[in-house]
Amino acid sequence: MRDPVTGFDYPQDWVRKCKSPELLSLAEEGFAVLTSSGTVLRRGYTTGTTAAAACKAAILCLNGVVMSVPIHLPCGLVADVPVSGCSGGRASCKKYAGDYPDDVTAGCEFIAKASPLPEGIVFVPGAGIGHFSRDTPRFRKGEPAITPVPLACILLSIQEAIDQQGLPGVQVELSVTRGLAIAKKTLNFRVGVEGGISILGTTGLVEPWDDHLEDSMRERVSTSRNAILTTGRMGLRYARLLYPDHEVVLVGGKIGEALEAAKGEVILFGLPALILRYVNPHILEGTGYATVEEFSGSPAFLPAMLSSLAAFKKGYPHVRVVLVNREGIIIGESP
Repeated sequence: MRDPVTGFDYPQDWVRKCKSPELLSLAEEGFAVLTSSGTVLRRGYTTGTTAAAACKAAILCLNGVVMSVPIHLPCGLVADVPVSGCSGGRASCKKYAGDYPDDVTAGCEFIAKASPLPEGIVFVPGAGIGHFSRDTPRFRKGEPAITPVPLACILLSIQEAIDQQGLPGVQVELSVTRGLAIAKKTLNFRVGVEGGISILGTTGLVEPWDDHLEDSMRERVSTSRNAILTTGRMGLRYARLLYPDHEVVLVGGKIGEALEAAKGEVILFGLPALILRYVNPHILEGTGYATVEEFSGSPAFLPAMLSSLAAFKKGYPHVRVVLVNREGIIIGESP
């Protein structure tokens, strides 16, 4: 049995421990995660998936009753996402967090309003959706805080809906109820986003996390003899391409716990942000930058990165750190 989202082959022992055929089927479909104890944890939906569902439902309810909509997720799965309040081109979708109790955006309501146009698609991010207050390496000041992958999912969902309705064009305005208040509980202010939440999601799904999943991660790392630890989906993808003979384990922000469990040589692989802050918690001090991503555009970044990796190697000689950019190109590694 393989997880279609991460590509991980679940050990048969884990499968046997699961006593719920229904939950096991959910894990097999990719909408949940099976742990080493046999417990199944449900994945939730990202803000990007929730936004796409609200937009699609708003268009479909211009002519008809809508209770749920199919959304083609970036990871390749198709999710049937419940919606509500669908009438006359207005629809609501509340974010489902799955078994991730610390998701501060859980339950937040996305509201979309659709109106026909003579041609084309006009997507309008409205109240409760953040915007960038300063230029960053990937976004310009004033742009909405919607990353490219979820934006593509939203636009695809809008296109599918207007094709289904036979419309020549549509305008969709999207807002988030209490978006500004919810954003204050996030780290948006540190990455230069103000006015509301960010719309994110590289797979369309939110990973669950609790003690069961941490135990499973530790077990995978401790039993592997060629483990690559990665912090996110992009690292997961590039690690599989660059190191096809290794077992890639998604550890998120639990880098320390994963390294403690590792036996023998291990590779810590991924984008710089989380990894460099773990390797050198003081890397941004005195730089004038708020994030590693912004610092990466400075001439001072390369020497700071290399010196941090060299110092970390002295304390952790069994760990090889490999950092890549968003195109999968290696930008730094341990000496």
